[in-house]
Amino acid sequence: MNRYPLWKYIVILITLVVAALYTLPNFFGEAPAVQVSAGKATTRIDGGTLSRVEGALQAAGLTPQRLTLEGSSVWARFDTPDTQLKAKDVIERALNPDAADPAHIIALNLVSRSPAWLAAINAQPMYLGLDLRGGVHFMLQVDMRTAITKRLDTLANDIRVALREKDVRHGGISREGNQIEIRARDADTLEAARRVIVDTQPDLQVEPTQGTEPRLVASFKPQALQRVQADAVKQNITTLHNRVNELGVAEPVIAQQGVDRVVVQLPGVQDTAKAKDILGRTATLEMRLVDESAEGRAAETGGPVPFGSEKFLERDGRPVIVKRQVILTGDSLTDAQPGFDQQTQQPKVDLTVDAKGGRVMRDVSRENLKKRMAIVLFEKGKGEVLTAPVIQAELGTRFQISGSMSVVEANDLALLLRAGSLAAPMEIIEERTIGPSLGADNISKGFHSVMWGFLAIVVFMIAYYMLFGVFSAIALSVNLLLLVAILSMLQATLTLPGMAAVALTLGMAIDANVLINERVREELRGGASPQAAIHAGYDRAWATILDSNVTSLIAGLALLAFGTGPVRGFAVVHCIGILTSMYSAVFFSRGLVNLWYGRQKKLKSVSIGTVWRPAPEKV
Repeated sequence: MNRYPLWKYIVILITLVVAALYTLPNFFGEAPAVQVSAGKATTRIDGGTLSRVEGALQAAGLTPQRLTLEGSSVWARFDTPDTQLKAKDVIERALNPDAADPAHIIALNLVSRSPAWLAAINAQPMYLGLDLRGGVHFMLQVDMRTAITKRLDTLANDIRVALREKDVRHGGISREGNQIEIRARDADTLEAARRVIVDTQPDLQVEPTQGTEPRLVASFKPQALQRVQADAVKQNITTLHNRVNELGVAEPVIAQQGVDRVVVQLPGVQDTAKAKDILGRTATLEMRLVDESAEGRAAETGGPVPFGSEKFLERDGRPVIVKRQVILTGDSLTDAQPGFDQQTQQPKVDLTVDAKGGRVMRDVSRENLKKRMAIVLFEKGKGEVLTAPVIQAELGTRFQISGSMSVVEANDLALLLRAGSLAAPMEIIEERTIGPSLGADNISKGFHSVMWGFLAIVVFMIAYYMLFGVFSAIALSVNLLLLVAILSMLQATLTLPGMAAVALTLGMAIDANVLINERVREELRGGASPQAAIHAGYDRAWATILDSNVTSLIAGLALLAFGTGPVRGFAVVHCIGILTSMYSAVFFSRGLVNLWYGRQKKLKSVSIGTVWRPAPEKV
């Protein structure tokens, strides 16, 4: 009656082993480390960087616990924070001889001390939130004026192209503040221009103005203005996510707050200056024609740069003179994929631009066949020519970049071109740092609150339900083990509200065992045999346990769906805790009871505390 088949015990055993393995990394703590990542979009982190770091540390007499190349970063782990600080200075001098223009980011960080064999099975510790691990908190404000200005500049260029295609001659198009002015020679031309703008630019409202010459003034419609502002914030958030990845931050919090503000929380980051440097980077991409005039060629060999042109350097240090007029920016680029040219047998990068960018490229390439076009990357106020290929044919929305590049360089260039830039500059208006000591204090208090609550429940259950109380306490321990293991597997972020949810889960999980134990007592009180009482107790309590947990789960899912920040952290732990409690309280505890009592054929009593029976009625 009360016996599990062998396969159920095997399932329980496998569950316990897996849960123990994935819970184990949380007990090893964290080690101070130095992280080396790319300081420029064109800087590569590879085995050569690893060798340079290793050589610099050996020359300084510093021995890291572990030195690895993980993804796009080199990590050097150390025993103490003092050694970590010394190593940072050594690596900084070795990799960044030019302090004014560093090619690498050398940042302080914290990494898990988990042994390699646990990392090999992807067993990682839980992520800890800012309140538990320490770190930095930034509030950034988006410069909406610049975002609107950039969008208006793009629309002004689109209007020029549209009027040219419709053969509408105008007297000039310029942006004045938050408006675009379109001048014309007569009223008929102005009306034709107005119709073209209304048809091609639905986001703009166009009105004629009175003056010495016919003019149109185009400005954003209110709904379009709100959309431009919202898109600027969204693009900045996406770009910030990509940049924060360079810091190796586990589960950063990047969220919009209000209309034009973004909150960034970086748990575990110790180097605030480097974090601010990465968040403030403003990399942009531009396509320009190369100045191939006699004056331009002379400027490449040291002569004066001609008017209307600028001088930039390629990756190998060769100068390139490019015209100031921007043909296309990275905002028009929709995709960039590496490939291999079957005709020249050389690596290439296939680019895809939007429809408006395609029209611009078609017109420019038709007029400049066999001339060079440079792709210039601007970062930290400095420009660098990534490549300057020759335009071989008329271009459209899809074209390719090819030249003297390797397969690795083609992959790097495609990745770089796909990377977004900030839609508008941002300013840090609030900054807070939470030290590791405060985070450790919060962890200690949270841990003790959970453990004291756990011990109080265990003592009560054993005192009140005897051996069944022991079974309930073991089931509660398994519930806690499963909860931590699943949080570690999912790499969820544990915060102080999450620890509160753990304590709440323990209190709710024991309710199921109380229901089962009281149901068994009730069956015994009604005169059922011990084996029949155990069987009926678990079967009849299951419906009540399921109903109560489902209603709690619905509330948890609502918090998860509509909550933000700490509320979501609480909801994640709460929902997972409900699922693990149903497994441990019913399936696992039943297995323990069956293992202990199920093999006894002539069971006369069970240790479940005092079974109160009503006194017989007197006649």
